[in-house]
Amino acid sequence: MKQDERAPFVRALQRARVAAYEPGEFIEQESFMRAGEVLALAQRAGIATGVSVLDLCCGIGGPGRFITGELGCDYLGVDYSSGAIEIARRRAGAIGARFEVARIPPLPPGPFEVVLLLETMLAFAEKEPLLREIAAALSSGGRFACTFEAGLPLSEAERERMPDADTVWLVPFDELLASLDRVGLVVRSQEDCTRSHAATAESLTESFAADAAEIAAEIGEQALEELLSAHRLWCDWLRTGRVRKIALVAEKG
Repeated sequence: MKQDERAPFVRALQRARVAAYEPGEFIEQESFMRAGEVLALAQRAGIATGVSVLDLCCGIGGPGRFITGELGCDYLGVDYSSGAIEIARRRAGAIGARFEVARIPPLPPGPFEVVLLLETMLAFAEKEPLLREIAAALSSGGRFACTFEAGLPLSEAERERMPDADTVWLVPFDELLASLDRVGLVVRSQEDCTRSHAATAESLTESFAADAAEIAAEIGEQALEELLSAHRLWCDWLRTGRVRKIALVAEKG
């Protein structure tokens, strides 16, 4: 998706996304996380009033705006898409969340008490250099909270089936844990979200398919087909255990 295409996608998918979530669980997230999961992870990371938070790859800022409104933190969200940041700023209102356009890495200068990376770890082919920068951006005792897709790298056949496969870089669970340890981040909590994210992926897929004509009118038939193909693959991978979804909090030792 090109940067200037974000607004049409947001408009096209809004109704289907709202329909896919239980009441109160949609916060304009562009992922499989529910609002309750976002809030629970933020609380485990110690986000509260006045805590400085850096949210990497924040997209249009739904979870960030939600966290700021609920917990009153000092929030900065960054994303490379100027279109996404424009939407995030426009919808931030008076809650005090800040949004900036930035390519990651490098990270904005810290230190921050919490760094978030929700649902976008898979977009980074090289995880450890990113984790090293995250550790450097954290204050002593700072926390890194993330969700990530655990699994063996995609096979060539899988990469051929997955649209935008150059943004899908799975990592084995033990490999990510070892990288966290090497950069000085100690895991304090972890939770397997595979089952709930599989259910969300299936609900989104059904909702997109039900709204297909309206979505295609906005973004085109090819983009719609790629959207559905990708979500069907995620449904299969999460349902069969090919991929596990993990949420964790690690502390800078």
